[in-house]
Amino acid sequence: MNSTINLTYDKELITRKSIAAAIGVVFFVLATALGAYVRIPVAGSPVPITLQTFFVLLSGAVLGRKLGTISQAAYLALGAIGLPVFQGASFGLSYLLGPTGGYLIGFVAAAYVTGRILDSANTSMTRAIISFAAGSLIIYAFGMLWLISLYGMSATHAALAGALPFVPGDMAKVLVAAVIYSRISPRAKKIFHS
Repeated sequence: MNSTINLTYDKELITRKSIAAAIGVVFFVLATALGAYVRIPVAGSPVPITLQTFFVLLSGAVLGRKLGTISQAAYLALGAIGLPVFQGASFGLSYLLGPTGGYLIGFVAAAYVTGRILDSANTSMTRAIISFAAGSLIIYAFGMLWLISLYGMSATHAALAGALPFVPGDMAKVLVAAVIYSRISPRAKKIFHS
């Protein structure tokens, strides 16, 4: 009798966690897509400022490294198959090969690393800031390497066009994301982290 109750309880818990995971992933796919519509062109750079990175960082933190990575990979997959989820309502594999492709691929790695750093039980505001800053640096690194290798930019030009213009805005995003995460992290860890 007891084992039947435990088995039923475990099935219900697994079902609830699976539904919560699916909702979390879908939320961050949509949030990242909507963040692409907040677009500010940067003079001298082929890459605009968007709100996407804010949601990328939070996806890894809130959902954890596994689900955060899945949410960003799903975002890229949806754009690649033709849904207009990239900035400027763009889509397709050809867009992924454009100047922002490295940054977009970096979203997946950034979500993983951010989640990995914050997966521990003890999460402080300082740790959240470090995690989000590391995620931002990963996105810059992927983006700059992409610009260097595919577009023949020098490292200096890639840094000037593909990283430096974004630092002030990203610092603000890191701080706001850390404040939000510090308030919701206990609940998020219960719901999403394994």
